[in-house]
Amino acid sequence: MAEHAQEFLDFGAGVLALVSLTASVLWGLAAADRMLLRSAHRLLAQGVHRGLAVAGLGFLALHIWVKVAEGHVGAAAAAVPFTDRARPLLVGFGTLAGYVFVTVAVTGAVRGAFASGGRSRAWRALHMCAYPAWGAALLHGLHSGRPAGGWVTAAYALCVAGVAAALVVRLRGARDGGGVNA
Repeated sequence: MAEHAQEFLDFGAGVLALVSLTASVLWGLAAADRMLLRSAHRLLAQGVHRGLAVAGLGFLALHIWVKVAEGHVGAAAAAVPFTDRARPLLVGFGTLAGYVFVTVAVTGAVRGAFASGGRSRAWRALHMCAYPAWGAALLHGLHSGRPAGGWVTAAYALCVAGVAAALVVRLRGARDGGGVNA
């Protein structure tokens, strides 16, 4: 039983991190929608968005800890992007994405500090960095370790489809003057 749990953590924690962060992206997009959701619903969506982001970061921390503890990656390579000897680019994408996700979470938590002095654009720009980080995490997840199992590939495909569909809806709403903002 413990061996199965360890094996799952070895390969599942990263998948759970990406799926949780994807769900956070989707709920963040929903929370920003002013055409479909009323204010109270947007507040609920923001709460779900934040909760999923925290869960995603927790799974990410677990993923990193397990990979370092089992010797799949060195602590230095986990901390410094693009320094892994075996897979510098792919592990580096994961490391860099992790830093961006943490930065987005921290700036999201202190969003109020960006509310004055015309700094809301800076907050939006930082928050939008989650999209390229998510793409880097997806590449990392699919190609940096063992070949992805069918369920992992399916989960990642659903993540891509969900984010693509939500972005299309969001961009159409912005183009049509629907008042959608970040």
